[in-house]
Amino acid sequence: MSPVCNDPVALGLWHPLAAVEDIQPFTEQRTRLLGQAIRYSKNHENDITVLDGDRRLPVTLAYGYVWTCLGTPAAALFDLPEYAEPDRRNVCAATVGVRVSAPRAVENFLDMGHFPFVHTGILGVEPHTEVREYRVDLDEQRDEILATECIFYQPQAAAGASGGIMADYIYRVPHPYCSVLYKSCPTDESRLDVIALFLQPVDEENVRAHALVSVIDTQSSDLDIRLFQQTIFGQDKPILENQLPKRLPLDPRAETPIRADKAAIVYRRWLRAKGLQYGVIPAAA
Repeated sequence: MSPVCNDPVALGLWHPLAAVEDIQPFTEQRTRLLGQAIRYSKNHENDITVLDGDRRLPVTLAYGYVWTCLGTPAAALFDLPEYAEPDRRNVCAATVGVRVSAPRAVENFLDMGHFPFVHTGILGVEPHTEVREYRVDLDEQRDEILATECIFYQPQAAAGASGGIMADYIYRVPHPYCSVLYKSCPTDESRLDVIALFLQPVDEENVRAHALVSVIDTQSSDLDIRLFQQTIFGQDKPILENQLPKRLPLDPRAETPIRADKAAIVYRRWLRAKGLQYGVIPAAA
């Protein structure tokens, strides 16, 4: 059994547990969060209760998922205004168990360099392998990372795409264990599709990865959207599970970065500044 978390930073975060639509009324479901056994259930009025032993935990319903906090929430859950746009298709696309730490999974999500080699024929293809120079900023007021001017050729950028495009990406990291991707919409050049990865740290080296897809797409079925995202997840999963160490090293000397890793470098620096301990290998003093 994994030791219970004693990291005040991780304990003060909101964490996802499950898609609201997947919780059956009057059926208690069990999971683990930060090494702790958690139970959750829904009544006939769709009220959701989350319990840690006999202790009732705070609950937030947002972006199709139920979120909870094992400690005292340090802040409200980050905003995702696109979810409320009436013409968007909001699909809880997948929940996948992965044997890796939450920060490692976030870092993989930020990496465009693996597209042609891991997602061949979908998110990338040879010889289009170059990661162009892009910009990364830390918004101290919003306390989040934003990577912009990210451009990459993609043969099939989304479930509803019918041909290759130069996809324009924006990466946003508003939470140590969550990342949001905004990318060119194949069917409407004036809009951006949204893919969000919400990571539930089961323990320091295991996660349940919850995916939200919020797209401008009138052609694809919900099943098409889910299958597309699950295909991407299926390709990423073995890569993530073979990374060593499973926890993310925060010492800047631990792993040699390249230009494509600019967002990851800022992400690790941000985690160090927060003092996050759970799911990482802290930098030496």
